[in-house]
Amino acid sequence: MRILVDLATAQVPQDLINDAEGKIATGDFLTRAFSHEAYTSKVAREVSIGRPGQAVLERTSILFTDKRLEARIMVALPAAGRRIRGREAEELLADILPEVAEYSLLYKNLDQQKLRDHVTLYRDQQDLRRQLNSRKLVAFVGNGAILPRRSGDSDEPLEQGATPFQSPQSLHTEFSLPSGRTITGMGVPEGITVIVGGGYHGKSTLLKAMERGVYSHILNDGREWVITHADAMAIRAEDGRAVTGVDISPFINNLPSGTDTHRFFTTNASGSTSQATNLVEALEAGAQTLLIDEDTSATNFMIRDERMQQLIPAKDEPITPFVQRIRPLFTEKGVSTILVAGGSGAFFDVADHVIALNSYVPNDVTVQAHSIANRTPQNDAASLRVFDSPNPRVPARDGLREPSKTKPAKARSRTDIQYGRESIDLIGLMQLIDAAQTTGIAHALDSIADRCDGSTSLAQLVDQLVQDLDEHGLDVLSPHRGHPGLFARPRSQEIMAAVNRYRKLRLSAGR
Repeated sequence: MRILVDLATAQVPQDLINDAEGKIATGDFLTRAFSHEAYTSKVAREVSIGRPGQAVLERTSILFTDKRLEARIMVALPAAGRRIRGREAEELLADILPEVAEYSLLYKNLDQQKLRDHVTLYRDQQDLRRQLNSRKLVAFVGNGAILPRRSGDSDEPLEQGATPFQSPQSLHTEFSLPSGRTITGMGVPEGITVIVGGGYHGKSTLLKAMERGVYSHILNDGREWVITHADAMAIRAEDGRAVTGVDISPFINNLPSGTDTHRFFTTNASGSTSQATNLVEALEAGAQTLLIDEDTSATNFMIRDERMQQLIPAKDEPITPFVQRIRPLFTEKGVSTILVAGGSGAFFDVADHVIALNSYVPNDVTVQAHSIANRTPQNDAASLRVFDSPNPRVPARDGLREPSKTKPAKARSRTDIQYGRESIDLIGLMQLIDAAQTTGIAHALDSIADRCDGSTSLAQLVDQLVQDLDEHGLDVLSPHRGHPGLFARPRSQEIMAAVNRYRKLRLSAGR
């Protein structure tokens, strides 16, 4: 169902919705207000507009046009078996829903200062994210940020016992924002940053916060001022995933089987091949920053220590470890890396910055790390170019469509999409935070399948889709007319990642 309210009746101030960011933030606020009103009324089970989490996402739940505000909702009409409960339906539709709408969609009944603060915060966050490039930074962590979460399965902040973040002086950064406020914290420079420290001292917590920093968070989340490049990708090993025509030769080559790794295919990737694939696909998707945790990586993909190199010569080892490719990634491709390393100092030689966490307190230990590594300027000497631009992968005309597929793709959970008879497993996508995004990805898959012409590359297909979303809004993804359903906008990186995990993906011959 849809609830339509004239803007003259809603009276939302024009300055809050006069740009795309304002509409997203105001829509998010109204979605939360409607969800709260419905939840606290006696129709909590019958009425839904979605349940936003800690991040502000572009959603289909609220639409602003030139003349009206439109709230899209799902309503379960009361019934007993096959019989409609007429009086209860009348009360729901004629009395309760209008009351919920009145208290959540009309400006006069909202916490007006809280709404304005919500929009101002989002605009400031987005502006800071845009400033990262000009400051040659890939991420920022504000002073006072609360990074630990309440529990491993919660995205809400730890309320007691958390240590507020405080930047090392050497990485101290300050931003002036459109609202007039000034924010200080730790700027993470472009290049290679290694995060070290003892177990349980906050290394992975810091990295996880930066992974989620591709999204803007609500006030009091603790991570409001953890801001990361919007295209940053978290990379991990993902045993068992399918790989379709990916050039992993910079990392894996000269396999004993003779398999061509310039165009690699498998239905069951190992830890090392899956991590190499995830990294190369991230580059194809436009990522300029990689986020990697040693704990979720394949050891043989990351490093080879001196003893192993002495026992197994490089000529007999098909895997070139990431430690030998991390510097060319930056010098040749401009791709930065933020890496958590808890068990090996092998990356000290190539690190531009080393941050040590001690009881969640960060310290800049770059000088000490370089001294331990006995690093000299010669260690950074340029070598032969290893990251040539690969040929773009081009899906076949029907390369993303099953002959037996008759229904639209459907998200079954945050990490699972039903696509025809196939299930697309997205559990390896650590920055996919909301099942509503997964529904958006499912719709995107159908849209991309319609666009496949056998000559347009996968990256171009996704770019075309993103351009349509920017120009026409999320409704263009919907398989329905009128009410589009409830979903959120996914990043282009996760859309491409879902296509890549479709086991029946077919490429054009020679492409």
